[in-house]
Amino acid sequence: MSKIVALVYLSLDGVMESPSWTAPYFDDEHGAYAHRQLFAADALLLGRETYEGFVQAWPGMTDEDGFADRMNSMPKHVASTTLRTTEWNAALIEGDLAKEVAALKEQYENDILVYGSGALIRSLIAEGLVDELKLWIHPVVVGKGKRLFPEGTPTSTWVPSGTTAFTSGAMVLDYRPAGQE
Repeated sequence: MSKIVALVYLSLDGVMESPSWTAPYFDDEHGAYAHRQLFAADALLLGRETYEGFVQAWPGMTDEDGFADRMNSMPKHVASTTLRTTEWNAALIEGDLAKEVAALKEQYENDILVYGSGALIRSLIAEGLVDELKLWIHPVVVGKGKRLFPEGTPTSTWVPSGTTAFTSGAMVLDYRPAGQE
């Protein structure tokens, strides 16, 4: 059975929206970490907005280390109530999100990665379906924008499960839901 692993770029003040502010911190070290995460996964699970951004950017990309090929070839599952069709090796999740994602966890052996997709991550957390949060913290204060956990988010408890520091100053903080350590 696979795990749902949510990977989120965040600023110090918790902003996740339009993460162009991450660019100065992305280096070979950061890239190698991202490469390991992607190649350890069997599929992607994306919200509509993230999917629409990715499908505009990724299909035409290539690189020498195979990251783009892996991103483009792996199965993608898109949670949306407004999309009617998908492309780029993607399938719409139709019906009950919790049931469909639970079935996906049974279908795959390795991780299912969720990139960005704040509303989707919050929904999955509420259903107890996120097995690991990987918060990529960047040493920048953005000041405004959508946050992963906006005001009013229900309380949940998470246990640290790892830390990765990059020489650029960015860090990945790993958390698992309390009770799943």
